[in-house]
Amino acid sequence: MMRRLLVAILFSASAACAQDSMSNMSNMGSMKHHMANASMHTMPATVSSVDKSTGIVEVASAGTTLKLHFPSAALSDLKIGDKITLHLGFTKP
Repeated sequence: MMRRLLVAILFSASAACAQDSMSNMSNMGSMKHHMANASMHTMPATVSSVDKSTGIVEVASAGTTLKLHFPSAALSDLKIGDKITLHLGFTKP
């Protein structure tokens, strides 16, 4: 149960961060300020599958598999086996 909750939190945080960064690339200072106030960390990961039509990416990280969502345009150069760094964070309303 806890693992599913963690995956759901990571999925939501990653989707929100990806959408923010793609839609607001010209305002990186503002995004960094917003995320500095959140619980944020980075994780190394290896891409195990990529669906560019849905934006779903599966990665192996910290001994588990994570399923994440990104804007499809952000995945144009991503392929299976790529080593990436996930930037994860969340905020409470």
